[in-house]
Amino acid sequence: MQTPVERVTPASVDELAAFVARCDREGVAIAIEGGNTLHGMGLSARAGIALSTLGLNRIVEDAPADLTVAVQSGVRLQTLAATLARHGTFVPFDAPLAVDATVGGTLAAGWLGPRRHLYGRPRDYILGTVAVLADGTIARAGGMVVKNVAGYDMSRLYTGSFGTLCVLAQANMKTLPLPTHARFFLAKLPEGTRTRAIAYCSSMPIAPSAVFWIEGFSRAIDGDDGPEGRLLVLLEGSDALVERATRELRSAIGRAGVPETRIADAGARESLARVIDAYVTSITERSITYRIAAAPDDAESRALGLRALAERFELRNDIIVDAMNGDIVFRISDLDAHALAGKIEMFDDALHDEEPRASVIAGDHPARTLLQVWGAPPEGLDRMRELKTRFDPNGTLNAGRFVGGI
Repeated sequence: MQTPVERVTPASVDELAAFVARCDREGVAIAIEGGNTLHGMGLSARAGIALSTLGLNRIVEDAPADLTVAVQSGVRLQTLAATLARHGTFVPFDAPLAVDATVGGTLAAGWLGPRRHLYGRPRDYILGTVAVLADGTIARAGGMVVKNVAGYDMSRLYTGSFGTLCVLAQANMKTLPLPTHARFFLAKLPEGTRTRAIAYCSSMPIAPSAVFWIEGFSRAIDGDDGPEGRLLVLLEGSDALVERATRELRSAIGRAGVPETRIADAGARESLARVIDAYVTSITERSITYRIAAAPDDAESRALGLRALAERFELRNDIIVDAMNGDIVFRISDLDAHALAGKIEMFDDALHDEEPRASVIAGDHPARTLLQVWGAPPEGLDRMRELKTRFDPNGTLNAGRFVGGI
């Protein structure tokens, strides 16, 4: 595998296109980098040079009256959120480490956040894109108007392709009005309360923005565990809506047998961000974190099965269950990197026997490259390879970064 020895940071789309075209002609493979906050997903690209998008950092157009915004791919998520908040709007990216994460990297990774049951996925907000193809062609798709379009939606094709089809240079997106009020709830779960608490909270008439069952992650996420972990809930909306939902939530938690709940308005969204950051927080080189997609109704039981599996291998474990969407974030760790090395490959095999589609989302252990980081190949893998060949016949862009070695 080639190791990039040089990093290039184009400051304009034209400069980016010229650089990519030259590399394609000369047979130089490119590794595309944004904020590197999701570097734990997939494998490193086979490349001779690194391309950073951080020079493409302009907010091209912010039109709050039209609920649209156009940004270059290197804009940080925190920068975008702060800009939009001044006009009372937002885009629900809900990606980890927003201070460093970029718009382009988050879209390229196809990141799915915990509020998507309420607001939709980041890809649902894309109106148009400017992308640089492997031969240097600047390809524009869509525009800045919210409307139905005929033909192929190329912008959505690029989303989740991990930079293997193009270098995303700009994204035009619709925005939403920012909820005026956010409130966070935190409760220790006594013995025998977890299942009821999760079920009651996730089925409230006014849907919470997020409901999490958490065990562990004690240094990363607010609160301490009870005998069955802890429950975190986020409510958002108008003052009147949040007050009504608060009464419903208190009733639900009480009926579940949870005697005490901590409520916070100040810093509610920051508390949510700490949960999301924990998804990709590693314990030096002695942890690996997996993400498993489950149905909300069976996420708890599957998470408990994973915990039992980790205990069989004498591995420590931390759990986040997103009760509204069914996502399970499962981090295993050991006393040191050497101890983890002696178990991780066998554990990974056993894990994928139970959860074939489990994917690695974080971990800096050297043995990570030996794991099934994408899980079982998707049914459409051959079609994905055909698309890669059509878009990038020379294998210039992020070769090997994506599922199946694409």
